[in-house]
Amino acid sequence: MEFLDKKIEDYVLAHSSTESELLQKIDRHTHLNVMMPRMLSGHLQGRVLAMLSSMIRPKAILEIGTYTGYATLCMAEGLDKEGVLHTIDINEELEETVQGFFDESIYKEHIHYHIGNALEVIPTLDHSFDLVFIDADKANYQHYYDLVFEKVNQGGIIIADNVLWSGKVIEEYRKKLDKDTQAILEFNDFVQHDDRVENVLFPIRDGLMVVRKK
Repeated sequence: MEFLDKKIEDYVLAHSSTESELLQKIDRHTHLNVMMPRMLSGHLQGRVLAMLSSMIRPKAILEIGTYTGYATLCMAEGLDKEGVLHTIDINEELEETVQGFFDESIYKEHIHYHIGNALEVIPTLDHSFDLVFIDADKANYQHYYDLVFEKVNQGGIIIADNVLWSGKVIEEYRKKLDKDTQAILEFNDFVQHDDRVENVLFPIRDGLMVVRKK
């Protein structure tokens, strides 16, 4: 998942804005207590998400895949003062902990945390969104994209995480073509040929596909 030389990454982080104490707390708790802590967005990706959100000043954000709430709070930094952020996760075991993190933040009144299947929750959300972050099960990336597209405002942004999939999008870097890798390959190709959008794939951490709706 990590493509940057460690020394280069350390230099990059040393010249990027620091994390808040709450984000540091979430990072530490996740690595000590939660399975697969590498799923956490982390410092660099978090600052990128916060910067993009702050540039957009979204009135409404949708996040598909909350995990422990790190990326949620990063994107919340850019919210319009009257903005809302809906975040969806299927893992109810983390609900109490993650809600606790949200309750500690200054954005707690703006965050709506949904536990359930995103494919079922998304159609119930009566919102149009300026920013969507997809970071859930890879097999459904295309379904999430299709479900949210009409809910994204013109000029709005969709960001999909893990689109380099630890390098396995390149044939020589994988042992076999598993279903998740196939799903990511198909999603990336679909976005590349979607004439409704402009897109750029950033080689940040595990890859961020940033899509702007025309």
